[in-house]
Amino acid sequence: MRPLELAQKYMDIVFSTGEFDKLRHILANNLKFKGPLYSFDTAKDYINSMKADPPKKFKYRILKSYEDSSSACLVYNFSKPGVSTIMTQTFDMEDNKINYIHLIFDTGVFKSI
Repeated sequence: MRPLELAQKYMDIVFSTGEFDKLRHILANNLKFKGPLYSFDTAKDYINSMKADPPKKFKYRILKSYEDSSSACLVYNFSKPGVSTIMTQTFDMEDNKINYIHLIFDTGVFKSI
């Protein structure tokens, strides 16, 4: 699967289905996730966090997407009641699985909700 296809599959699970256990099929066990609010060192910890506090009532619209042979980048508008901001997410791949995710956004817009 191409990097953008894996990244889109991730977005579909997280934003559309909410079936976080399906992430196990596309995330490497040693996944590293880095974001402005949370960081995780394993896919299990990341998935458990998503299941414990699932995102609610939000949507996204892809603005730009890029890929090379081993990574993908998505730039998208994220919105939920009271918040709208641009987010960027990079996905590094190894052995046809996502092994590193870096999420970048301005946390200031979330202080008002």
